[in-house]
Amino acid sequence: MDFNESQQKIITKFKENLNQKNCKYCSKIIDGHIIIDVPEIENHFWSPQLNIEVVEADENKAIVKGLFGPKPQVWTLFMFIHFVMAFVFMVFAIMAYVQWNLKSEYSFALTMLFVVPVLWFVMYFLGRLGKKKGHSQMNELYQFMMKTLEKK
Repeated sequence: MDFNESQQKIITKFKENLNQKNCKYCSKIIDGHIIIDVPEIENHFWSPQLNIEVVEADENKAIVKGLFGPKPQVWTLFMFIHFVMAFVFMVFAIMAYVQWNLKSEYSFALTMLFVVPVLWFVMYFLGRLGKKKGHSQMNELYQFMMKTLEKK
């Protein structure tokens, strides 16, 4: 979003709003980056985080960029699990091929080649369910951001 205000003025708006006594959001402000989290009591594994970057375009113009996403530790955990699943799938594929080539029993490795993708899809759908669970909190963060940016 483009604004006819300086970068510092927009960041000051966020600082003022986040430091009010009735503000329930947790935040970090570092230079032109603002990270807003849901309150600790409402926080759960799937709670989203709003990352805002305020970029100065001209002297009195700024661009505000926002990104909703999972917390870094949730994202890292899911990526780790996906990489492990890919690695396990490749191990069982190689194991099945080698055992087949050696004319030995390869049914376990072949079974795992079907089980691992099923587990992978389960992980995908768990992520989708988590995304839905955090949707209302994402809307709250969005409303807070818009309320702050509309302040004059």
